[in-house]
Amino acid sequence: MTETPGRSLPTTSGNELSGSSDAPRKATAKRLPEPGSRGRTTIADGVVEKIAGLAARDVLGVNAMGGGLSRTFGAVRDRVGPGSSRSSATRGVKAEVGEVQTALDLEIVVDYGVSIADVARAVRENVVSAVERMTGLEVVEVNIAVSDVKLPEEEEEEPEPRLQ
Repeated sequence: MTETPGRSLPTTSGNELSGSSDAPRKATAKRLPEPGSRGRTTIADGVVEKIAGLAARDVLGVNAMGGGLSRTFGAVRDRVGPGSSRSSATRGVKAEVGEVQTALDLEIVVDYGVSIADVARAVRENVVSAVERMTGLEVVEVNIAVSDVKLPEEEEEEPEPRLQ
């Protein structure tokens, strides 16, 4: 390299570039993730089932959740008292929950005269919206089985309690 008259090239000591200087090193602080992302959150299947069950019941045209047999046993269990393994909020709902996704199976009874396709679509939309908003899980599918149609003249059958 040739030097230009009147100008000198900047010089550095070898220590400044090589990193082997006697100058104090700057402490490189290890950066921790944001406080909200430290740790892990798990959501139980029952939590997702409750959210989905309540969201499904909010849809106009859904008369009840669960098949006839599960509703019958559920009514008896509800009358007898607390301590049942599944509450009425989760009746007719089954959830499989992974780390970031969930899949749901719902069994519903619809009111006579409603469009089953429209009710099923509304249930899916309401359930997906509620579950994703409340849990942050991605809902990959909502399978709906319509197990019965509630006729206007049918009274809600409540079984006679076994215990008095």
